[in-house]
Amino acid sequence: MALQQKINIKNRRASFEYEFIDKFVTGLVLLGTEIKSIRLGKAGLSDAYCYFMKGELYVKNLHIAEYAYGTHYNHETRRERKLLLNKKELHKLERKTKESGLTIIPTRLFINDRGLAKLEIALAKGKKLHDKRETLKKKDAKREMDRMRKV
Repeated sequence: MALQQKINIKNRRASFEYEFIDKFVTGLVLLGTEIKSIRLGKAGLSDAYCYFMKGELYVKNLHIAEYAYGTHYNHETRRERKLLLNKKELHKLERKTKESGLTIIPTRLFINDRGLAKLEIALAKGKKLHDKRETLKKKDAKREMDRMRKV
């Protein structure tokens, strides 16, 4: 078997916009051309979000590019995809989003060691403007400290 590269697509903007409270790893219901595109690293999480519909969790705006060698069976790039969680986790997430006004954000898309596509989602609370400024200050301070250590 050929050595394959690790696929790890992150939503970098999410950590800046939201404060993560809890994280979950979910499976996705995908079509054949979608998994092939993900294995090539052709996916983006920047505008994606999760929502509940009839007690099931879906991800919307998850961009998976069309597979280059796909025929008329190719998939829509931004279609809604069902997420796979057990009932206990689904009920917990649904209760938290309804009660506290929290949101569910996809943070990372990866291929696990069994070759399956997994999506890491986070229960998150939106940051205010001053929180975002504080995050930037911490990042700058850390970068400055790392520079000082190298010299």
